[in-house]
Amino acid sequence: MIERIHPEGFPVPAVPLSHATRAGDFVFVSGQTATAEGGGIYIGDFRREVTSALDNVEAVLAAAGARLDQVVKIGAFLSNATLFAPFNEVYRERFGAAPPARTTVVLDFGHPDVRVEIEAIAYLG
Repeated sequence: MIERIHPEGFPVPAVPLSHATRAGDFVFVSGQTATAEGGGIYIGDFRREVTSALDNVEAVLAAAGARLDQVVKIGAFLSNATLFAPFNEVYRERFGAAPPARTTVVLDFGHPDVRVEIEAIAYLG
């Protein structure tokens, strides 16, 4: 069974995607960015951006019936390699001593204010 997840209170995506898709015992969370009050993109302290993006991942997981501790893989996208160190600090705080597998890529986002985007795969079994 495949279920498309659109959490209540989340803005409708501007592009054609689901916030998450649940397929059997797996939940695939689309890339989440930092959001400001009112739903726009948060611009400011990078640690806050990472925290907000992870908060959004966690909220989408919850809407799909999953928890952050069930995440088996993270895809992280950063706008600049100099952001690795502060990203890793927040990531380490959030996931502790047993973090999920992760791929981190530096790229040029289509939006000039986005510096971090995080996607996740969780296993519910």
